[in-house]
Amino acid sequence: MSAIDYTRLAMPGVQQLQPYQPGKPISELERELGISNIIKLASNENPLGTSPLALAAISQASDKLGLYPDASGYALKQKLAARHGVRPEQITLGNGSNDVLVMLVEAFICPQCRPVMSQYCFAVYPIATLAAGAEPLITPALPQSHPSMPLGHDLDAMLAAVDEHTRLVFIANPNNPTGSRLGAAELRHFLQQLPPQQIVVVDEAYTEYATDQDYPDASQWLDEFPNLVVTRTFSKAYGLAGLRVGYALSNPQIADMLNRIRQPFNVNSLALAAAEAALDDDEFIQRSCELNKTGLEYLSKALNDMGFTPLPSAGNFVLVDMGEPAEPWYQGLLRAGVITRRVANYGLPDHLRITIGTADQNQRLITALHSLRAAG
Repeated sequence: MSAIDYTRLAMPGVQQLQPYQPGKPISELERELGISNIIKLASNENPLGTSPLALAAISQASDKLGLYPDASGYALKQKLAARHGVRPEQITLGNGSNDVLVMLVEAFICPQCRPVMSQYCFAVYPIATLAAGAEPLITPALPQSHPSMPLGHDLDAMLAAVDEHTRLVFIANPNNPTGSRLGAAELRHFLQQLPPQQIVVVDEAYTEYATDQDYPDASQWLDEFPNLVVTRTFSKAYGLAGLRVGYALSNPQIADMLNRIRQPFNVNSLALAAAEAALDDDEFIQRSCELNKTGLEYLSKALNDMGFTPLPSAGNFVLVDMGEPAEPWYQGLLRAGVITRRVANYGLPDHLRITIGTADQNQRLITALHSLRAAG
C-alpha cells in the first residue's frame, strides 16, 4: 500500500462528508442474516410497485437500448410543460430529482455563498453544498412540541438567516424525514419576503401524497416568483425509483444554467418512456394515495396506542419517536425481516422513519414491534 494519504488530495468539503445512507436493501439483509420473506419499509418506495402504463412503455422501449436516449427529453418535456402550464425551456430533467438538486448547487454556490436550509432537511442539500466547497447555513427547526408542524421548517428563522451572500434557499414540502408540510399562505409569504436574486428551491418529491386542502402546488407560482425553482420526482408515487427520473421547473434563465452543466444523457431511454407514460396513469396515482392515506391512519393509531409518538406526516412515511434510543428497535425489526430507516444521521437518534406499506406489511410491522416489546 502507498504511504500517501490520498484523502488529503480531496477538496476540504469532500473530506468532511459522510456518505448518504440509503435504506438497507433486501438482498443485503438476506446475506447478513440468511432470512427470507423480508419487507422493506425504509426508502419511501411505492408498495404497489410501478404504474402499469409505465411498465408497458418500458417494454416497448426496450428494443432501442442500443441507441442513446434523446438527450433533450423532448417528448417528456412536452408532456410536463402541458401539465404544469410552463414552456419546455423552463424544464431541466434529472437522474432523479436528486440530480437537479446537485446541479443547482453546482451552478449557483461558491465557497462564499452559504445556502440556507432547515435542521432535519433532506440530507442531499448539505452533502451537495459541502462537496461544492461551501458550508451550509442550517437554521433550527420548530420543536417537536409544535402544535401543527413538529420538527418542521421555521420560516422566520430561515428568513433571518438570509443575507446578501445567499444564493440558494432549500425548502422541502413535504419535508423528508419529518413528514411536516407548509401551507400555501405561509410559503407564499416567505417567497414574498425574499429579493429576486435569492433563489428558493421548493422540493416537492412527495407532493402527490400531500392532500390537505391548504397544501400548495408551488409550480403554479413560477410566473409570480422568478426566483422560484420547483423540483419533482417520479421515484415516489409513480413507482419509478429504480429508473431515476426527476425534473426542475424554473424560469428559463435558471433552466439554461442548469442545462449547461447537466450531464449528457443523464436520463436513460427506459426512464424517459416510463415517466411519459406514468403521467397518464391517474388511476394508479389515486390508488397509491388512497392506500397511503389508509395505511398512515392505521400506523399512526397503532404506534400511538403502543406508547410511541408518530409525528403528523404529509408524505408516504411516518417519523416515529420511540421514546428511547431507536437502534435496538431498528436491529430487532431487522431480525424480524422488517427494514425501517434509522435517522440518527439527521440528529434524531430516538426516531425511526417508517414507509407506509400495504395493509399486510403495516400489520406485520406492528406485530413485530409487539413481539419485541414482549421479549423485553
